[in-house]
Amino acid sequence: VQLQASGGGLVQAGGSLRLSCAASGRTFSQYVMGWFRQVPGKEREFVAHISYAGVSTYYADSVKGRFTISRDNAKNTMYLQMNSLKPEDTAVYYCTADARTFRPVPRTASGVDYWGKGTQVTVSS
Repeated sequence: VQLQASGGGLVQAGGSLRLSCAASGRTFSQYVMGWFRQVPGKEREFVAHISYAGVSTYYADSVKGRFTISRDNAKNTMYLQMNSLKPEDTAVYYCTADARTFRPVPRTASGVDYWGKGTQVTVSS
């Protein structure tokens, strides 16, 4: 499956952005979809993921209550609505797909089957 993230940009602290991830290739609804982020010099960090049908979601503590992950299987697209953004949310955001069973725990980077190219999110103070 091929993934393409978009929607990143520059926003002031307290603002909002919505990232999108368009998927092509194999059946989108067969994958657990997710988001990771990375800042220079640090490992990729799990942000959130969502089950096949979009019924179940799980978030990193750092974004819980501020970010919302969703998917539209008819459009082969996943979203990340980011509200109340903080400077520490600045990172390159990657969308991911994996064929493993969804569990309400953080996905490890090694557990991801497919990575999209990242989109930069910059939050100014």
